[in-house]
Amino acid sequence: QVHVVESGGGLVQPGGSLRLSCVASGSGFDIYSADWYRQAPGKERELVARITRRGATNYADAVTGRFTISVDNAKNTVYLQMNNLKPEHTALYSCSVLVDAWGIIDYYWGQGTQVTVSS
Repeated sequence: QVHVVESGGGLVQPGGSLRLSCVASGSGFDIYSADWYRQAPGKERELVARITRRGATNYADAVTGRFTISVDNAKNTVYLQMNNLKPEHTALYSCSVLVDAWGIIDYYWGQGTQVTVSS
């Protein structure tokens, strides 16, 4: 069993920055890749950024150049650095990790962390 917990969200003023963390815990697993998603009120969930174990990254067009995803394999932690935030970035940000746990490959999700950008 793999447990995923996000943290780092909060209230920030426009133009500010936040760094979200996603920690995967358990035993006997390897992370293949990890994704950050967000869901704003009244909107569908959308993929924000993806990173593989080797560090290859992909970003949604809307966040390219503003958000940076990174991974610390030793700590089983994935980060999302968000800079120059705007009110439209307000959403629940969730992490999904693709894991090989004892030969079983599956996705594990956290509960999410709320990001609110407001003055």
